[in-house]
Amino acid sequence: MVGLVGCAHGPHRPAVRAGRGAAPSPDCHQHLHSLHDVCKNKHLICKRFFCSLCAAGQLVFEDFLRTQYSEENLLFWLACEEYKRITAVTEMMAAATRIYTEFVDVDAPRQINIDCVTREEISENISQPGPNCFDRAQKLIHGLMENDCYPRFLKSEIYQALLEQAEQQ
Repeated sequence: MVGLVGCAHGPHRPAVRAGRGAAPSPDCHQHLHSLHDVCKNKHLICKRFFCSLCAAGQLVFEDFLRTQYSEENLLFWLACEEYKRITAVTEMMAAATRIYTEFVDVDAPRQINIDCVTREEISENISQPGPNCFDRAQKLIHGLMENDCYPRFLKSEIYQALLEQAEQQ
């Protein structure tokens, strides 16, 4: 998970999922609140949510997606972000195979919803994956989350409760 600088729940100290123990730090609450204000502006892309939100916020969003039966979207997006940072060829091949098997293959346990052309393009290139082999699929999934999942998350009870908790602190 990508952590927010200054957030008590960074990648090495993941927050306990909402409703299951310790609350996210005040930094996480503040970031969620400001993120909500930023993302109300339709000219700004909510990609900031996925790349800069602290681990606690990601866990809350993932919990929400799980209730919507679509957590594979966030998990795929995060896996692609990690994949892009890989420089060793053997490690890249192993990671590409894992991502393909888990999210892209037609029999994948967490199959993402992408068009057949994108799926086929990835399938054809998986034997020799490059650093950008999942870019098209990642953009499609990002668009799906930005235009569908994320707006529903902002209206959800879990997010509203988190905002309310942040305002009380």
